[in-house]
Order: sequence, then structure tokens, then C-alpha cells
Amino acid sequence: MRTLPFLRLAGAPGEIGEAHGRAAADLIAHNVEVYFRRFADEAELPRVEVLRRAGIYWEAVCRQNPEFAAMVEGIASGARQPLLDVAAVNFRFEFLYGEFSRIGQIELDGAPSPAGECTAFAVLPGASTDGHLRIGQNWDWIPEVAGLLLHVTRPDGLWVLCFTEAGVAGGKIGLNSAGLGLVINGLLSSEDDWSRVGRPFHARTWEVLCSRTLPQAVEAIAGDVRSCSANYLIAQAGAPGAGEALDLETAPRGIYRIEPADGILAHANHFREPDRLGIWQPIVEDRRSTYHRCGRMERLLANARASGGISAETLQHILRDHDEYPDSICRHPHPALPDPERYQTVVSVVMDLHAGRLHVAAGPPCEQPYQEYLL
Repeated sequence: MRTLPFLRLAGAPGEIGEAHGRAAADLIAHNVEVYFRRFADEAELPRVEVLRRAGIYWEAVCRQNPEFAAMVEGIASGARQPLLDVAAVNFRFEFLYGEFSRIGQIELDGAPSPAGECTAFAVLPGASTDGHLRIGQNWDWIPEVAGLLLHVTRPDGLWVLCFTEAGVAGGKIGLNSAGLGLVINGLLSSEDDWSRVGRPFHARTWEVLCSRTLPQAVEAIAGDVRSCSANYLIAQAGAPGAGEALDLETAPRGIYRIEPADGILAHANHFREPDRLGIWQPIVEDRRSTYHRCGRMERLLANARASGGISAETLQHILRDHDEYPDSICRHPHPALPDPERYQTVVSVVMDLHAGRLHVAAGPPCEQPYQEYLL
């Protein structure tokens, strides 16, 4: 059985980062090596160019979010890694997805470039068997990337339980003690451009996870222009039997909001209404699995709801679904693709926002069992 390293962190942002860096130093060194190789192989970015871009983003994020910058600096110090190497890993979303969009638009060598694939969901209390609000996802990405599970006690008293990549400050998927949770999907658009130097994706996800209300979380996502597109599914539990969820598809200069229908919401890696945002999608037209996975998730959730309600066990079963294998909800490496494009489900997560409970499988959930963690 594979497990994620679990770290309990507390203190000021720099102290949280320092402890993260010390505890996961070997995994951080591994991720730095993985990503610099990927920058070169997939995004055609040599090391000197990655470090140049990292320096530009570092100066910007120190102004945009000093707390996030302090965590990144602490991680680098604790792990004994060069600051800009760790910074580049934290800004890898902008560096990779910006290049995926560029390469996809010119169709380098006649084929679209790769992009990660994830399938996410929300189930409102009225659609669940126990009146609890649940969200979750399969996070499909580079199999070699090392992950961590963090329990963070913030100086303001908020607790956050989240998944992150070793070396990436804060978290990208998780929940907090205010009953708020986040899952995410990568998106690509014709407007993606790293040089816009907007507030980085990983800074935004941490700001969402540190929010106490949905409006505060929405502001963290929508408050300014973004460099690259992304999807954020956020939800918050209320009184027993109550809760809200919403999905924000974000292009660099626009946002499309999606509400649950009949108590369920699903999302994958394509924009539902790209024309409304004035963009086109340079890759997904040739990567059809995103449409299948999203539709399949919606159908499975709807069938479960109609059969008496959706339980945590049902959600885990859905996340193991192999329809259209290997490009299925439970994703596996595609043998016909070159090695750099053989993505798989790296982490599978189901979160109960009323109970403050997170179930996580450290790999494809058909192969790895779910383990329970509490706030």
C-alpha cells in the first residue's frame, strides 16, 4: 500500500515553509529534477530560461502575496535548494501550461502538446445519503511527481488539510476548518501567456484554502488578471444539511460560473462555454477524453442520486471507473503515447466538508486504498 507523507505544520509562513523543506528535502530535490527535465522535454524551456522566468515571477509574487513568498523561501532554505529552483517548481503551472497552449496553437510537429487531465465533482447535501456536502477528484499528472499531505495550523487559527506537491507552498486540493474546500482542473486557452505575470496559480489555490467564506475564495480567484487558464471548484458546508458549491472556469481575462444541477456538479479539462470568454481551446479538440470523463462523471452521479442518494463509498467507486480505459476517470498510462505524455491518476481525493474528513488514495484508486484523515 502506497501512502503520502503526512506533515503537521504550524507557525508563521516562513516557519511553515522551513518545516516543509526540512521534512521533505529528498522529495523536493526529486521534484526539482523531474520538473526541470519536463521543462526541457515538454515545454522546450532550457534551464537558463526557466530560471530567468522564475526570477521575474519571484519579484512579482513577493509583492502580490508576501505570505506565499515567505513559504517558498522557507521551503528552499529547509530543503537546502537554490531559491529559484524551488520558485520554478511553484510557478510550474504558468511555465508548463503557457507553453502547452503555445505549442498547441502552432501544432508543433503536427501534433498537440500534452496537458494534465483531472476529473472533479461536487455533491450537495440534498443529493447525498447523509446530508453532507462532498467534493473530490482524481488528480491526473506526471507519475514521477512526489506528493505530500499537509495539516497546517495558520497564525489566525484556521486549520487546513490539503494535498500538495513536495516543494510547492501551501496546497492545491483540500479543505479547512471553516468548512470550505477546493478541487481543481487544468485548462488551456488561446489567451494563456506566462509573461502576463499574474498572481500564480499555486498562490491562488492557497488563498482559497485559507478563505473563511465563499465570497472571499471567489475574490482570491477572480480578483485580478491571470497568466493562464484554470478551473476551480469550490464549496462550503453550512448548517447540517446545508451547503453551497460553484465552479469557476477562468481564462486570463474572464470567468464563467457554473452552478450545480439537481445537486451535482462535474468538471474535467475543457471550457463549457469558451465563446463567452472570447477564447478557443488549442488542444482539447484533439484530446476527447475530457468530454467523455465529464459526461461519464455526470451520468454516474445522476444514476446514484436517482437510486437513493450518493455516499462516500459510491464516490470512491465512481473514481475507480475504467470506461474508455486508459483515458478513463481512473486514468492509466496510454501505451500508444510517448513516455512524457503517459499521465495517470496520481492522487484520488474525496472530502466531506461537514465532517472535516478527507479520504485519499496515493495513486490510481483501483490499485491503492483510500485512507482517512481528519482536520
